[in-house]
Amino acid sequence: MKITKVEAITCVEEIKNPIKAPISIPYASELEHLVFKEYRATLVKVETDEGITGWGECMVRFSPTATRDIVNYISPLLIGKDPFDTEKIWELMFGAMMNRGHYQGFYIEAISGIDCALWDIKGKALNVPVYKLLGASGRPSFLAYASSIRFRGLEVVKETAKKFKDAGFRSMKIKIGQVPENDMATVRAVREVVGDDIELTSDANCGYDVKTALRVGKVLEECNVRWFEEPVRPDDYDGYRQLSENLSVPIAGGEAHFLRWGAKELITQGKIDIIQPNICRCGGVTEALKIHGLANAYNVKYLTHTGSCSAVCLASTLHIAAAFTDCYMFEHMQADWAKDQRNPLRWDLTPLPMDFDAETGMITMQDKPGFGLEINEDVIEATRVK
Repeated sequence: MKITKVEAITCVEEIKNPIKAPISIPYASELEHLVFKEYRATLVKVETDEGITGWGECMVRFSPTATRDIVNYISPLLIGKDPFDTEKIWELMFGAMMNRGHYQGFYIEAISGIDCALWDIKGKALNVPVYKLLGASGRPSFLAYASSIRFRGLEVVKETAKKFKDAGFRSMKIKIGQVPENDMATVRAVREVVGDDIELTSDANCGYDVKTALRVGKVLEECNVRWFEEPVRPDDYDGYRQLSENLSVPIAGGEAHFLRWGAKELITQGKIDIIQPNICRCGGVTEALKIHGLANAYNVKYLTHTGSCSAVCLASTLHIAAAFTDCYMFEHMQADWAKDQRNPLRWDLTPLPMDFDAETGMITMQDKPGFGLEINEDVIEATRVK
């Protein structure tokens, strides 16, 4: 089998009514209208001479056409290659920029999308789900947690938590990281609304300094929160270490890190308890395998991250959660950035290859080849950036 065409497609759906930042970001009043002005995704489509097409996604937080242009620029490297040679192709793509310091950022996000598309092809060619290629067997089931309860006022927060519980979720994530007093009140309020039998997790999106994170962390301990995600800046390894040493709530991070080397620093210097790479950002499935091995060697739990991506990222990430036995939960995105405008790239681009049991809060994978994608080309055409 040979690769005949590699194409990157950027899709954008403008958010019609301006929204307040639904996660913690610095200078929110100035940046929110730029960062949260649209739903966006860059997809990668790889075609072969045997008629098998693979799809991947490049995680996009900003300037979605940047990854599109990188993929299209390096695509000649892949033409004529065997898509099963994922390790060789990954090294080839990485080698193009390795000695220029690009160990993170747009370039790694671009090759992540390509790598995922190649794994989709491998699964389809062998007529097996990707999670089986990675070592899982049967139709594995695992817990889903609802993501996320966003900043929208205390009453709306409580209403959202109740909605997630009524939908069958046994675990849910709370966004914090802004005003610590409000954040602590929010966590206590959600715990009161959902009761003690629902698992809560928290995500500060790097919004605190260490001392503030320690204060908030004490309340998370009091409310029996499962983990404290990204409490400080991604590069504040000393801060992560201080929090790990002084709080009993597990410290999580990794969505802002790229490649095994960034993960290594977070694990060895930051002493985190849970690593959360995003396969559409960290280097794809090929690199996720290396990060998982690294985490396992240090007895650090590996969990998947999805975020506000398209359904292609969600579907492919499901296979990582199914394949790695220590990946005991999946981040099941439920809340769009805009409360009054759904994200078509999340809900309409492809069905997810899974069944959700509202009685148990568990996901069971469907037995579909590759990533199990059923791409709706109409959504692509309606949102495509020419």
